[in-house]
Amino acid sequence: MTDLTLDAAQTIISEALKHARSANMKPLGVVVLDARGALKAYAAEDKTSLKRFEVAHGKAYGCLAMGQGSRSLNKAAVERPHFAAALAHVIGGTYIPVPGGALIRDAAGDVIGAVGVSGDTSDNDELCALAGIKAAGFAADVGAG
Repeated sequence: MTDLTLDAAQTIISEALKHARSANMKPLGVVVLDARGALKAYAAEDKTSLKRFEVAHGKAYGCLAMGQGSRSLNKAAVERPHFAAALAHVIGGTYIPVPGGALIRDAAGDVIGAVGVSGDTSDNDELCALAGIKAAGFAADVGAG
């Protein structure tokens, strides 16, 4: 298993934000967690709205807690809302089941962390997470659409 380095986490953030600026998105917050759920890095652009950290963190942490990307968590929440509500309680409220969260997988396919992005539409947030993970040389897992 590859370790997620601080340098890689910072690359993920900078490239996610670079993608957002090139697409003229709203200001974003980007969280990178390691495989155990510990905060590796975070950045918030100027003029980001309040609570972007908590939302981005909830997207990333939910991915790690359930072992799947937030797009599949979103689908499950729509299909089974009572389960999603119970899961939010079990996870301690740190669970945002909408696109914008992705598992980070190394070359062997092992989960080495997760990214959460918040600030624009969920689909745009997800595109930024994908751009950052790819730029760092890893594979993103957002879950089935």
